[in-house]
Amino acid sequence: MAEVKLIGIWKQFGEVTAVKDMNLHIKDGEFMILLGPSGCGKTTTLRMIAGLEEPTKGQIYVGDKLVADPENGVFVPPKDRDIAMVFQSYALYPHMTVYDNIAFPLKLRKIPKEEIEQRVNEVAEMLGLTELLKRKPRELSGGQRQRVALGRAIVRKPHVFLMDEPLSNLDAKLRVKMRAELKRLQRQLGVTTIYVTHDQVEAMTMGDRIAIINHGELQQVGTPEDVYDHPSNIFVGGFIGSPPMNFLDATVGEDGFVDFGQFRLKLLPDQVEVLGEEGLLGREVVFGIRPEDIYDAIFAQVKVPGENMTRVRIEIIENLGGEKIAHLSTGDLTFLAKFPAESKVQEDTEVDIVFDMKKVHIFNKNTQTAVF
Repeated sequence: MAEVKLIGIWKQFGEVTAVKDMNLHIKDGEFMILLGPSGCGKTTTLRMIAGLEEPTKGQIYVGDKLVADPENGVFVPPKDRDIAMVFQSYALYPHMTVYDNIAFPLKLRKIPKEEIEQRVNEVAEMLGLTELLKRKPRELSGGQRQRVALGRAIVRKPHVFLMDEPLSNLDAKLRVKMRAELKRLQRQLGVTTIYVTHDQVEAMTMGDRIAIINHGELQQVGTPEDVYDHPSNIFVGGFIGSPPMNFLDATVGEDGFVDFGQFRLKLLPDQVEVLGEEGLLGREVVFGIRPEDIYDAIFAQVKVPGENMTRVRIEIIENLGGEKIAHLSTGDLTFLAKFPAESKVQEDTEVDIVFDMKKVHIFNKNTQTAVF
C-alpha cells in the first residue's frame, strides 16, 4: 500500500504562503506529475511529502501511516518514511564509483554484502550501467549521471519515488530519451511516483495524472487528456498546450453568436443552452480556442463561407517542418493557428480560416473559470 494523501496542507514561510489548502490523493502505483510555473509551490509540496519541510497545517499520509500532522505534534523524519528522492542536481558522491554511489543507501542500512552486490547489479543492468560500475561521476555524461541517481533510488525498493525536475539539466534530445526510459521504468517497477516539473510537455507525455498548481493553490487534477480537453480555468487552458490556447474577449448574444467586434461565430445549440443556464447570454466572456482547432479553409476543403469562418491576415509563419504556426490578425485582434506543413499559407497574405466550434472553450470573465 503506497498511496499518498495530502489533506488540507498549508505551508507558510513567515508572511509568504507557499502552499494553500492542498488536498491531493496519489493512488498506489500512480505516476503523478506536479506541474506549474517556477515558484508555484510544487517543490515545497514534494519536500513536505519527503519530510524535508514540515507543513504549517494539515495531514500527510504515506500508505496507511500518518507522517505529518503539526497540529497534533506528528512529524515522522525522512529516513522513516520509506521514500526515495531524485534531485535535479543528481547529488552523487564524486569520490565514489558508480557501484558505491548506488550501493550507499544499502550500506547505511547494514544490508549484507552479498545482497548489496546482487541488488546493485540488478539495478545496473536495468539502467544500462553495468559497464560503468567502476567509473567515477566525473567520467560520466549527464544522462549517465542521472541514471546513477535513479539507480541509487531504485535499489532501496522504496514505497514512493519523489523526483524534483530530474531531467532539467539534460539537453533536449537526451531529455526526450530519458522521459521514455523513466516512464518504462516506472511501469516496470510499479512504484508510486511523484514528479515535479514546469515543463508541460514532460507532464503530458509521462504522467498518469497531472496536478496543476499556481500561486500555491491546486488548480486542477486529471489525466493529460482531461486537463488538455477540459481545462478548469483560464490558467490551466493557457499553461497546457504548445502553442498556448488563444484567449479573446467577446460578447455572447441572445441569438447564440459570439461577437468579437471584427467578426462573429455561431455557437452550437447545446453551448447556447449551457450559457443560458449560467446567465451569460448577453454578457462579456473570454473565448478560448487552441491553435490546432483553427483550420485553413482551403486546406480544410470548405467551399462555402459559413458562420464559423472569417478572413484574417497572416503576419508571420513559423515553419516547424511538420507544421506551421501562423500569427494571424484581424483589426486589433491577434491569435495563433497551427496549420499542416502542406498548407500553402504565406506571410503578408489574407486567408479564410475556420473555427472548430466543437473544440471551443468559454470562460467566465469575472471568475476565470470554465463554463465549457
